[in-house]
Amino acid sequence: MSTHPLPTVTGATSDRLREAFLTADFTVDGLLELLGAPAYAALARSETVPALRATRGGSPLEALVRLFLLQEPVARARAEAVLPLAPALADGWLTGGDGDDVRASVDVRPYGGPEGEDWWIVSDRGCAVGGASGIGHRDADVVLGVGGASTTLAGITVRTPVRRALDLGTGSGIQALHAARHAAHVTATDVNPRALRCAALTLALSGERAADFLEGSLYAPVEGAEPFDLIVSNPPFVIAPPRRGEERLVYREGGLGGDDVCRTLVADAAAHLAEGGHCQLLANWQHVRGEDWRERLRSWLPSGCDAWVVQREVQDVAQYAELWLRDAGDHRPGPEGAGEYAARYDAWLDEFERTGTEAVGFGWITLRHSGAFDPAVTIEEWSHPVEQPLGDTVAGHFARQDFLRSHDDAALLATRFRLAEGIVQEQIGPPGAEDPEHVVLRQSRGMRRASQVDTVGAGFAGVCDGTLPAGRILDAIAQLVGEERAVLRDRTPQAIRLLVEQGFLLPAGD
Repeated sequence: MSTHPLPTVTGATSDRLREAFLTADFTVDGLLELLGAPAYAALARSETVPALRATRGGSPLEALVRLFLLQEPVARARAEAVLPLAPALADGWLTGGDGDDVRASVDVRPYGGPEGEDWWIVSDRGCAVGGASGIGHRDADVVLGVGGASTTLAGITVRTPVRRALDLGTGSGIQALHAARHAAHVTATDVNPRALRCAALTLALSGERAADFLEGSLYAPVEGAEPFDLIVSNPPFVIAPPRRGEERLVYREGGLGGDDVCRTLVADAAAHLAEGGHCQLLANWQHVRGEDWRERLRSWLPSGCDAWVVQREVQDVAQYAELWLRDAGDHRPGPEGAGEYAARYDAWLDEFERTGTEAVGFGWITLRHSGAFDPAVTIEEWSHPVEQPLGDTVAGHFARQDFLRSHDDAALLATRFRLAEGIVQEQIGPPGAEDPEHVVLRQSRGMRRASQVDTVGAGFAGVCDGTLPAGRILDAIAQLVGEERAVLRDRTPQAIRLLVEQGFLLPAGD
């Protein structure tokens, strides 16, 4: 366990540090301007040499970058010219006493909020950027900063105003920070007390309201509490073999076997969600020999909840083991390190063989507590690029599920639809052909889906401007193509439902 102390959460010192950061432009924009795009991108990969080269001058911003991002010592006089030195030393943000140099006790990384806010994420030293980049040391309770998983979850979260939000497994506090902007009350939990301290520092330094910080695993800290309107979690989802003779890495391993951490979070979510509330989390799941991964995920889903599961990536077990061995710093050079690495690698493959795991999927799971007797469940694979943020897209998905559930075919044909923004049509076929072989509707926003339609579907979508009911449009198309109106009305609703479900068509009142 880490013995390195964290700063004390003091409002006055946090306010003065934030003022100093803003004065020196220790922000995302300021970093990009100082470092340049290549060095800034390298820093996001935990490569510090380009940033060290770019901060060899004497500006206040260079001093802050060296202190809080590059973990370099800075001359005491230089730090005093930039920061409120005495309170920063007293509260433990800096160490060094009466020596010539001072050092930062934590990493502080500038982070841009969704409305242009200047925020700062606090994590353990050397861990400003987390996720598959090598943590550099093996303290079991290490707290990582902002990684790709963190920003992905923040981007897909529904951001409608809510009364109560829960950040389960808060880590350095990035999800609680986002939630504080649209939730009247935020609760943040973690099994790691060090993470709770870092999250409190993140919120204080960023000038946001403090959350209720509760220590404990999974839903235990909020058992019996009032239900939440939003639950978000970037949980310790890594599917790792049992550790023998050493502590597990708390930030990534939940201590349960296989994908049971993610299964438990999903299965128990309904008991902690208010009516209409969302639970959104990132997850890993096993692809087990002889089992459809979709059915595995379906078995996790609680009753009374609509669900949208998106598998974004699949890795074979060798790729997966290598990824997380590198993340833990186990890929060490030299003969001794190579032997230890091989032994650890072998342990991962032994565990996957024992459980029949052939691959591991990664993706997003969103539940919405609808109370429906027959919940709407979508489980799909979508590895193509998407446009973040997707919070509005997620909210729209469930709103359309409500619409489809409440409209039979007759009601559907009586509805006026409009084509969603950013839809383009592609026609595929030999040059000069009278009719295309395929017509594809493609979204340029959100999930960026593509859907193949026939000429009737393309014609129908093309004239949906909210003016005429769907049935009237189909009647006109039937007359144009010489088809019986009743036949076209009978066979088209299923295609319309698919276009609505996928977000190509929207009810005109939406």
